[in-house]
Amino acid sequence: MKKRSLITNGPGHTILLGRSLGRSLVKGDVVLLYGPLGSGKTVLVKGICAGLKVKGLVKSPSFVIVNEYEGRWPVFHIDLYRLSHREVRNLKLDEYFDGDGVAVVEWAERLAVVPQGTTLKVCLRHVGPRTRRIRVYDFRD
Repeated sequence: MKKRSLITNGPGHTILLGRSLGRSLVKGDVVLLYGPLGSGKTVLVKGICAGLKVKGLVKSPSFVIVNEYEGRWPVFHIDLYRLSHREVRNLKLDEYFDGDGVAVVEWAERLAVVPQGTTLKVCLRHVGPRTRRIRVYDFRD
């Protein structure tokens, strides 16, 4: 496992980091995002989607749970913010982790187990009003 710690200075910088991460992803990858409200998870997803050649608006699926986007591969943007651990267990999320596309999960701490195929774990933290510390754990060999 490789670990990187980065500082981003505003949403634009976070999107650039996401774009770089997105370019490295392949079909079957799972990206888990951790961090408090407002830490930049959805902003990072916008960059990841840009790196995966998604066209159109990328927005948080908080109320619908999953947004699907077409890009280099299908992208499944999953947001577990409004759900309890029990509600998440009752969802059938495995189909999104089974390799037909790239799954990106916000609020991954609500998952009971880390999905097989997890490629990246990304932890975001506030450092200042616009500054974030982002730790990327890369499980690829």
